[in-house]
Amino acid sequence: MTSNIPTTTLYGRQSHANKVWGQFVINATQPTSDRIFDPSAFTTFLQQRIKVDGRTGNLGDNITVSNLGDGRIEVVAHQEFSGRYLKYLTKKFLKKQQLRDWLRVVSTSKGEYSLKFFNVVGEGDDDDDE
Repeated sequence: MTSNIPTTTLYGRQSHANKVWGQFVINATQPTSDRIFDPSAFTTFLQQRIKVDGRTGNLGDNITVSNLGDGRIEVVAHQEFSGRYLKYLTKKFLKKQQLRDWLRVVSTSKGEYSLKFFNVVGEGDDDDDE
């Protein structure tokens, strides 16, 4: 008798359909601690905007978006999913919230993105004595 777990055959190999394809973490602890970034609003934005099979809001069991607390958001994909697409959506959210001028998205390691402040060299620190 066969098992109830669906399998797919690819080049003679069998793989389970519920295999984790990619796990991505967006670390926004620094802007969250400064209270300029709302991780729960970002989580709902991702759940509404991520496209699966060309349709938004079609996540189902394929992609899960969860808030880990302390400004960390985790996206687990059970199908093909691009980290660049996640970076694109993060930039889009920052632009919508008018935070794109102060925050940037940096890949810190494989599968992990971090929101960091732009380095601003002291512009008002120049005192010209005449």
